[in-house]
Amino acid sequence: MASSPPKNTLNSQQPSSLTRPPQAVKFGRRTSSGRTLSLSRDYDMDVPGDYSSGQNDYIDYTVLMPPTPDNQPAGSSSSSASTSQSKPHGSKTGNKMERRLSVMKSNNKSMLLRSQTGDFDHNRWLFESKGKYGIGNAFWPDDLDNGEGGVSMSDFLDKPWKPLTRKVKVPAKVLSPYRLLIVLRLVILFFFLWWRVANPNEDAMWLWGLSIVCEIWFAFSWILDILPKLNPINRATDLATLHDKFEQPSPSNPTGRSDLPGVDVFVSTADPEKEPPLVTANTILSILAVDYPIEKLSAYISDDGGAILTFEAMAEAVRFAEYWVPFCRKHDIEPRNPDSYFNIKTDPTKNKKKQDFVKDRRWIKREYDEFKVRINGLPEQIKKRAEQFNLREELKEKRIAKEKNGGVLPPDGVEVVKATWMADGTHWPGTWFEPKPDHSKGDHAGILQIMSKVPELEPVMGGPNEGALDFTGIDIRIPMFAYVSREKRPGFDHNKKAGAMNGMVRASAILSNGAFILNLDCDHYVYNSKAIKEGMCFMMDRGGDRICYIQFPQRFEGIDPSDRYANHNTVFFDGNMRALDGLQGPVYVGTGCMFRRYALYGFNPPRANEYTGVFGQEKAPAMHVRTQSEASRISESSDLESDTQPLTDDPDLGLPKKFGNSTIFTDTIPVAEYQGRPLADHMSVQNGRPPGALLLPRPPLDAPTVAEAIAVISCWYEDNTEWGDRIGWIYGSVTEDVVTGYRMHNRGWRSIYCITKRDAFRGTAPINLTDRLHQVLRWATGSVEIFFSKNNAMFATRRLKFLQRVAYLNVGIYPFTSIFLVVYCFLPAMCLFSGKFIVQSLDVHFLSYLLCISLTLILISLLEVKWSGIGLEEWWRNEQFWLIGGSSAHLAAVVQGLLKVIAGIEISFTLTSKSSGEDEDDAFADLYIVKWTGLFIMPLTIIVVNLVAIVIGASRTIYSVIPQWNKLFGGIFFSMWVLTHMYPFCKGLMGRRGKVPTIVYVWSGLVSITVSLLWITISPPDDVSGGGGFSV
Repeated sequence: MASSPPKNTLNSQQPSSLTRPPQAVKFGRRTSSGRTLSLSRDYDMDVPGDYSSGQNDYIDYTVLMPPTPDNQPAGSSSSSASTSQSKPHGSKTGNKMERRLSVMKSNNKSMLLRSQTGDFDHNRWLFESKGKYGIGNAFWPDDLDNGEGGVSMSDFLDKPWKPLTRKVKVPAKVLSPYRLLIVLRLVILFFFLWWRVANPNEDAMWLWGLSIVCEIWFAFSWILDILPKLNPINRATDLATLHDKFEQPSPSNPTGRSDLPGVDVFVSTADPEKEPPLVTANTILSILAVDYPIEKLSAYISDDGGAILTFEAMAEAVRFAEYWVPFCRKHDIEPRNPDSYFNIKTDPTKNKKKQDFVKDRRWIKREYDEFKVRINGLPEQIKKRAEQFNLREELKEKRIAKEKNGGVLPPDGVEVVKATWMADGTHWPGTWFEPKPDHSKGDHAGILQIMSKVPELEPVMGGPNEGALDFTGIDIRIPMFAYVSREKRPGFDHNKKAGAMNGMVRASAILSNGAFILNLDCDHYVYNSKAIKEGMCFMMDRGGDRICYIQFPQRFEGIDPSDRYANHNTVFFDGNMRALDGLQGPVYVGTGCMFRRYALYGFNPPRANEYTGVFGQEKAPAMHVRTQSEASRISESSDLESDTQPLTDDPDLGLPKKFGNSTIFTDTIPVAEYQGRPLADHMSVQNGRPPGALLLPRPPLDAPTVAEAIAVISCWYEDNTEWGDRIGWIYGSVTEDVVTGYRMHNRGWRSIYCITKRDAFRGTAPINLTDRLHQVLRWATGSVEIFFSKNNAMFATRRLKFLQRVAYLNVGIYPFTSIFLVVYCFLPAMCLFSGKFIVQSLDVHFLSYLLCISLTLILISLLEVKWSGIGLEEWWRNEQFWLIGGSSAHLAAVVQGLLKVIAGIEISFTLTSKSSGEDEDDAFADLYIVKWTGLFIMPLTIIVVNLVAIVIGASRTIYSVIPQWNKLFGGIFFSMWVLTHMYPFCKGLMGRRGKVPTIVYVWSGLVSITVSLLWITISPPDDVSGGGGFSV
């Protein structure tokens, strides 16, 4: 406005003093006759000196105001000093909006200041700007719509850009003391170990040496465990924003069809005897009923045993899903696992408002009970069917033999293969009940069966008579579901679960090619129907293209209330994993994880950093990862848009060599990469895709496509490829999950830990002591294998953050702590047996260090409980089982790993005897089952030796001439520390309460007394002078 001075002003002007500015702006109204009436209150205004100097933007301006009730003159004689007609400024093409908003747009507020106080007069501003509120999303004048300024009310009605996720930092009042205490304990540990080394125990150097070595290792192990916990964070998602961005009508999506990427859900099973088909069927039902666009979801089950029982159970599950899935959508059922839903203890009618809910629930419950009966009756039904078909075949062969032998059966009879038959009268191509060549667990053809077709793109609404249920207005489609059993032949290494998962990756890429893959164990079902959308918030948010997977915490059901063996593992899932999320991301734990398919293929992220320096404090972009600007230059030079180019920028990437000889499969790779990109709806989003790019329907499946999917699950397909080496799940380790996640982090990807308010998934865990120890043994064995392999974090690339490297290093080292832990558990007994102690005497220095170390550990643990949300009892159970597992399963894993590496000997700990639970009605009957295993030997030895040592130490001190009570109490204190940690192990061996005969306690006491007396006789106490009593 200041650059366009007006030509005309009001004629009636009063002179002003020298201290006042020239004539200021006048506000007026043009009458119907063309006259301009002044509406200004004052002709001259006193303006402070600060505003009188310099350029005045309001000088000689006339602002025309429309006639409104609040600016009408009092009467005809009230016309102010203006009689001349104001002419329009400039040409007729002048900017009308600038003229009308001249007051609001000017930075000079001299005319809007109160004359007495000098404050801004807001009321006058409203009066002198048409008596309205200006412009904005609260009010916009009608006559300014579609104005020459190009701005209208619709521009203000669009919702502002919002992120899909946000970080929720741990409060500083918790995190700052936590970090300070960690530093303080590190300093105390350093001085304590320095003091221990500088003050040896001359009376028992062997005890001193053993204890020093163990304590140094414990300090090192604690540092590896605590350093990655320095930066714990929480995260939150915004599902409403996800819905607005991807599932609402917009210019790029007029129909409001979902623009979310596809998701393929993998479920793996191997043996229907160990993994009941009913449990697996419930998991599949919970997947098919998730709250995600139906046409974008596909489910797959990998049956690595090729069992017809699993196959037919899945067929029954799909038929039941036709009623269960719409029922869940109609009444918003949670959880959507039918078995869990019908067993909930709360009121099922809570928050249910539809009048027919009770009727529908009663009907679907009856259908589910019939479904369970059919599933339970499948084994007998399949066997009877096989007997009938085999009998028919036998009669047929006999008839043919008689025709060829003149009406008489051959003397050697007729041999008929006892096959397993399908319901349509054909041989089952998988494993038979009586294994035969080409029909056994390790020798059968590949099987792929699409049990529910690809859903239609548009919703299919149900009617009032859908099997006695009214599904009017409810989408009755179900996602695509396929049964997969890869081919197995003798002489091939099938690589167990990792090989089965890679087979599903290839088959699903050809059939559905979802940009993301969610893998679940067969006993882990979807507990939160919106869990996939929660994970998608991270993948589709700004920077989501760098995320390789979203790990959800594992939650378990059916665990005893006291959680005797720390089955919930909350210290790991709510503590360690939450802390790793503040670094480069949590480790992959095998289930409940949503992968980016492109990252599974072994590609590098679109952007990555390299960390150099001693502690990785120097960060720089990775040189061989193409940046966004470079990608743009490359695409511009080739006349292609950067948003449509896949990030296949690795120069050494040879698709046929790495991925196999299926061109159909390799063609799906850039498609999956592009569909997995976040939405480019903001300038800060890099490597995004335009809105509305995923609205096209999937092509229908045809015979050649299914045939190609069967070909890629053949046992020879992975020959001369990098499957299992760089691509897909990594082979060569029992814990293939940890290695797979590590390789992704090592390439520069990051992962996210997604903790939802309602548990995303729930599963089962072994509550029996033996089963729990064998589970821990498998994990520890995999960690030892990682330590002795190229996947050791010491050989990681510079793309791995320093503290993330420390965390992965701890994964491979923690089982070796068991060696020092076992030695340390025997040290109190050795002290009591020998009458010596690990220090010369319990002086002030030792007790002060011990007190400070213990207090800092307790305070650190309390603060960790605070920011992680775990309970004190859960923390204590974890500490107890750390000692139990460390002295048994971890030690066995180290021995097994060393024998495998040094001598190539494979050792497996198997059950030698079993006993069953007596009470079948008890939900926790399995908790009391005692199954003997070799893993019990070392913890039992530790318990017995410490108990006997306490008796012997007490007897020695009592019968000595000069009792050394300080050493006795020191030894008893540490022995009780060991026995307290072993208490859950003892309860596990005792079985049910009161089941241990009294004679066991009697004989135990007699044996202990006898051994102690015998020890005193063989090695009597030393009659030395001095050293009696307490030395402080």
